[in-house]
Amino acid sequence: MTTMPNDIYPESGCRLPLPERVTLDDSGKKIYDQVIGPAIKTGADLRGPAGILLHSPRVAQYHVGQFHYLTFESGLSDQVRELAILVIARELDSRYEWAAHESLAFKAGVPEDIVELIKHRRSLDGLPETESIVIQLGREIVEKRKASSGTYAQALKIFGKKGLVDLVALMAHYAATAVILSAFDKQVRPDQPALPEV
Repeated sequence: MTTMPNDIYPESGCRLPLPERVTLDDSGKKIYDQVIGPAIKTGADLRGPAGILLHSPRVAQYHVGQFHYLTFESGLSDQVRELAILVIARELDSRYEWAAHESLAFKAGVPEDIVELIKHRRSLDGLPETESIVIQLGREIVEKRKASSGTYAQALKIFGKKGLVDLVALMAHYAATAVILSAFDKQVRPDQPALPEV
C-alpha cells in the first residue's frame, strides 16, 4: 500500500478537498452542474482536474470550455490529439496526465511502439511524418521553449494554419493542466500506468 503525503486529502487525491456544490453561489452551482454534467463530456469526475478547478468555478468554466472545443470540435483526429497530449505529459513529467491518457491513446489508434518511444524519449528516426512532427513540436516547445523554423514549417505544411493553432492550443491546454496538477500534487493510483524517470 502506497502512503500519500500528509497534505493530501484521501477523497480527492490532491491538496484540496473535493469541491462541494452546496458551498457555491448560484452562478458557481450552475457552472458546477455544467462541468460535471453530461453536457460537457470531460471523461473525468471530481477526482480529476475538474475537482481542483471547481474551487474557482469561472476558471473551471473556461478551462472545460476550451477542452470541449479542442477535443470535440477542432477537427484534430483522435490519434493526433492523444499523441500530442502524451508528448506534453511526458515532457512535463505529468504522471497523472500520462496515467489518464495512455489507454486513451491506444484506443485512438496510437501504436504501442510510438507510445513507448514517447515514454522513454527515444529517437524519432523512421517514424511517419505526422507522428514525428507532432512529437518533435511538443518536445521543442517544452525543452527549448521555442519551435525551430524547420519544425514549424513542416507542421504548418501538414496541419495548415487553423490546424496548427488548434494543435498548439491543445498542447498548451494540457501543459496548463499539468502545472495545476503539479501544484496541487494530484496523486496517481498504484494500478495506473507509470512514467519512468528518463
